[in-house]
Amino acid sequence: MSPSSERRWLAFDTSTDVLFLAVARGEQIWTQTLPGGAQASSGLIPAVLALLAEADMPLGSLDAIVFGRGPGSFTGLRTACAVAQGLAFGADVPVLPVDTLLAVAEEARWSQVQASAIATDAPLTVLALLDARMDEVYSATYRWEGVPGSSHGRWQEAAPLQVGAPEKLQMPDNPMVLLAGNAFAAYGERLPLVAPSGLRCEALPTAAALLRLAPDLWAQGLAVPAEQAMPLYIRDKVANTTAEREAMKAQTALDKAVAQP
Repeated sequence: MSPSSERRWLAFDTSTDVLFLAVARGEQIWTQTLPGGAQASSGLIPAVLALLAEADMPLGSLDAIVFGRGPGSFTGLRTACAVAQGLAFGADVPVLPVDTLLAVAEEARWSQVQASAIATDAPLTVLALLDARMDEVYSATYRWEGVPGSSHGRWQEAAPLQVGAPEKLQMPDNPMVLLAGNAFAAYGERLPLVAPSGLRCEALPTAAALLRLAPDLWAQGLAVPAEQAMPLYIRDKVANTTAEREAMKAQTALDKAVAQP
């Protein structure tokens, strides 16, 4: 394991229509953004190997493989989890699953810091939103508590992950809430209005955000062995694996055959 000052991470997210990929060695970061969706399943592994080679970082030298576990595109989540597990098994390194909505919150916070809209140690409440399709949104609320005079801090979950109609979103009891995510184009008129002091921010769960979150999540002991890495679907009734769907189809066909005279 590398010294804490030079942790080595591989991070990727395929939960949206964009594939985000990054590797880090200490303060050095290499990033890549590629088309996601259906292309992620075939493009992720070659892109990972190419970026690791560019950074001169063998898989076995990583401290952990960080991936966006969901919620998001079911196919994308299965792809990310399967690739994270496969690479981790092969390299004998742990996996660090990260909630995609937490990554959205972090990306939004960082964009506000970079734009000098807020200080790095300023407290912040973010309602993170992702388009869940099927006329619904994924949402969760997080609070950032910064360390005064420092760029460090920690996120705390203020409202749990949920999925539902945009009109039914519960707004945090905070006039300075920041709404962040990719749901504004599709549901903008149906989302709750923010207070005059509130803001909206387009943000996605980038690999760079995963890298910023990784050290604190690692310190909390949230890394797991490869076999324990699982996607987070939320909408479980829709998130059946291919094998489960095929099994249900086979059972339906069998039931019909038995019912025939």
